[in-house]
Order: sequence, then C-alpha cells, then structure tokens
Amino acid sequence: MTRTDLATDPTAPPRAPAPRPRLVLKPRRGWAPLHLRELWRYRELLWFLALRDVQVRYKQTALGAAWALIQPLAAMLVFTLFFGKLAEMEKKLPPGLPYMVFVLAALLPWQLFSFALTNSSNSLVNNRNLITKVYFPRLLVPLAPLLCGLLDFAISFLVLIAMMLGFGVVPGFAALTLPFFLLLAVTTSLAVGLWLSALNAVYRDVQYTLPFLTMIWMFASPVAYSSAIVPARWQWLYGLNPMVGVIDGFRWALLGTGELSLPLLGASTLSVVALLIGGLYYFRAMETYFADLV
Repeated sequence: MTRTDLATDPTAPPRAPAPRPRLVLKPRRGWAPLHLRELWRYRELLWFLALRDVQVRYKQTALGAAWALIQPLAAMLVFTLFFGKLAEMEKKLPPGLPYMVFVLAALLPWQLFSFALTNSSNSLVNNRNLITKVYFPRLLVPLAPLLCGLLDFAISFLVLIAMMLGFGVVPGFAALTLPFFLLLAVTTSLAVGLWLSALNAVYRDVQYTLPFLTMIWMFASPVAYSSAIVPARWQWLYGLNPMVGVIDGFRWALLGTGELSLPLLGASTLSVVALLIGGLYYFRAMETYFADLV
C-alpha cells in the first residue's frame, strides 16, 4: 500500500499531531536592543512617511516649494541689516567675503537642524493614530522629517552656490569635505530629535519649550557671528554645542574662512555621538509606552 493509500484509508490508525512550537513571553530586562536591521525592512514605509510630510507641508500653499527659498533669504536679509550693518559684524570678516554669503552659509545647516528638530519632536504626537493601530519600528517616525528637511536644504543650497558665484566666491578643494558636515548636521538633528520626541510623548511641556529652545540655541551658535570671537581657551567648551562644529565646517568647506579648529570640531563630534547613542537607547526604552501615552 502506498503512502497515498495510507492517507485515504479509513482503517489506518490516526497520526499523532505534530508538536506545536512553544512561544514563551518574558518581561524585557536591561537595555532594549536597537534592532537597526528592522529599519531596512521597513524602508518603504520611511519613504512613504517622508513623502506624506512633503505633500502635507506644501498642500494648499500659493508659493509651494518656494518657501524653502523665501525663509533662508528673508532671515539672511534680517541678519545682514541688524548684525552686519548695525552691529558692524561685517567689518570682522576676512576681506572680500560678503556678510550675506557668510550668513547664508550658516543659515542653511541651521534651518535644516531647526526644521528637523521641531518636526521630529512633535512626530510621535502628530502620528498617534498610526502608532496606536499598527506595529512598525517607531524610530521611523522621527526619521521621516529629516528627509523632508533635506529636500528643502537641497533647494536652498542651489541658491547659496549661485550667490557665491555671483559675489566671486569660488569653493576650493575643502568643499569635498562638505558631505561630512552635512552628515554631522543630520546626525545632530536626529540625536536631539530622539530625546525630545520621546520626552514629548510623556510631557507635553516639550512642545511649548521648543520655540524658546530653538531661539536660544540659534544665538548660542555662530550663525550671525564667527566663532573666532570666542577666546581660544573656551573653544573646546563652546564646541560642545554640536551646531558650532557644523556651521564652522560649512563655512570652512564652502567659503574657506580661516582654519578649522580641530579641538572645536572634535568636541562637537563627540557631543553628537554621545547624544545619538543616549537618544537611541532612551527612545527604545520608552517605545513600549508610546501607544499608551500619545
């Protein structure tokens, strides 16, 4: 008798059921694993979230993506009038370097950081309907605004290059290091955004302090002035502000302003790494409670 006949023979003895796999649920102890590989499996969702943010941002706007140009240009004019002319900051620049180009080279990475910081911090609360219904790596939510901010940065960067060429400022070989400083700006945005987004899910006070925090952080960063005015013995302490290394790096790479302070850049890089590692683990530790808190 063949195996098929045995399967259809009613007189054959019943087979023993296959053992079922056992799934044991235990409470998590210690640090939560990051599961970074899981982000790659959900990369299409990250793209969808970023595309949605771009569409929502420019939906029903008369100027559309032109706002990515208007904001940095308007800020550049205001800084040029009050800091460049009235405070005479332009007199402290190297000869032949226009203050407008000097400021715009700092405003681009700063606005990338400011946009990503604000939107990442509010991302969990704004996506509460999605978080409470389906499972996906929650880390994708604060990551999506970074991609949206990079699109605005790319549009504004073309204006900066055109303005530099119009004023006769030609980048040198140092411009090849610009991707490193852009990566440092994105990493800073992500690191701070992870902390504030997780805190904002627990304490809504964060969203009210964000405008104040962003304003103070901007004046503590060398956007309207050069970091060279800080005494040399305090450069390493000033560099603990990660945006100091980002802005100085952008100006050095594009405009060739002075020499890049390695102690300052090292302090900024170490500060970003510490913020990012701490932010990742804190975000993962709080991730279990997001659906209940948002």
